[in-house]
Amino acid sequence: MKNIIQIHIYKGEKYYIAEGVDLPIVTQGKTLDELAQNVKEAVGLQLENEDLSALDLSPHPSVLMNLELSA
Repeated sequence: MKNIIQIHIYKGEKYYIAEGVDLPIVTQGKTLDELAQNVKEAVGLQLENEDLSALDLSPHPSVLMNLELSA
């Protein structure tokens, strides 16, 4: 079972964008703080009423967010 849900973050033209690697989640925010709150809400909504073992997730998974920096 996975203990971590991975989220990829990158900067768009106006907003930071987060896309789930392990779950079908996409959200955005003007700041990284706003984005973190949106990711937390999106993950909660995605997992609401789901059987986590069917998704191969532990009962209390952590969220790992990776930020892509442009060179």
